[in-house]
Amino acid sequence: MKNLRKYGNPPFDIAVIHGGPGAPGEMAPVARELSFAHSAHPDHYAHPENSAHPGHYAYPDYYANSNYYAYPDRAADSFEPPISGRGVLEPLQTAVTLDGQVRELKAVLNEHAALPVTLIGFSWGAMLSYIFAASHPEFVKKLVLVGSGPYEEKYADIIRRKRGSRLSKVERTETHSRIPELNDISNGNKNASFARFGQLMSLADSYDPLPHDDEVLEYQYVINKNVWGDASKLRSNGKLLKLGRKIRCPVIAIHGDYDPHPFEGVRDPLSGVLKDFQYVLLEKCGHRPWIEREAKDMFYDVLKGEI
Repeated sequence: MKNLRKYGNPPFDIAVIHGGPGAPGEMAPVARELSFAHSAHPDHYAHPENSAHPGHYAYPDYYANSNYYAYPDRAADSFEPPISGRGVLEPLQTAVTLDGQVRELKAVLNEHAALPVTLIGFSWGAMLSYIFAASHPEFVKKLVLVGSGPYEEKYADIIRRKRGSRLSKVERTETHSRIPELNDISNGNKNASFARFGQLMSLADSYDPLPHDDEVLEYQYVINKNVWGDASKLRSNGKLLKLGRKIRCPVIAIHGDYDPHPFEGVRDPLSGVLKDFQYVLLEKCGHRPWIEREAKDMFYDVLKGEI
């Protein structure tokens, strides 16, 4: 699998970073939408008053993109990028360690991006983007964290409890059965078990999802286990949060109010370490704002206003 897809025309000054770890391709809808977005006048977008007032963005209108392109059922190696539109990169992380993913992202951006870039990370990708911006601040002009995981360990168990409370009894039973499968050394198809586990979590993560395709190219359990193992240690020992002091660019967090990843686990820790931090809480919105019936348009309004 190639580790990069391109959308639109140069300069490629935006990069979208997928989550997982080990879920490449899931940010394709966002990359397409941003690539075909027309430039908006700054006055069309409200700006948060300041980071002390979470509030919600409120717009009288929403952006409707008539040039939305979809590419179902295309593997990364055969992907044909759009021939017009704003330049957006979609790096596909293939390294099996956290340090390796940081190095891989640096190499991709160094070769293909018009630096510095606006880095848009989702879920685990938000945390990877945060780590990258701290490690290579000269590469990033703005950091957007979408549905990020929490930055302190004390918030982590909230995710498990919220997800469990939202699943049916049958779904909870299946979820619990998948965990031993992932730890079973005789299981020769852990990617399939990991994929099904992700599908179950998506049920708990969504508020009112629109019909949508699963655009993950391949669920990669080994990458998930190894990379998240590295990141979890970084969070539990407090080093993850401290990295924020090295970030020099503006940072904005966009989060759904129904996301089981606790918003306070992003807002409160980062408010204490980032020099320029703002945040937006989207109403009636789960973990992936771009699939949410009630929040999709607002999400893209906010995101396009930031780029």
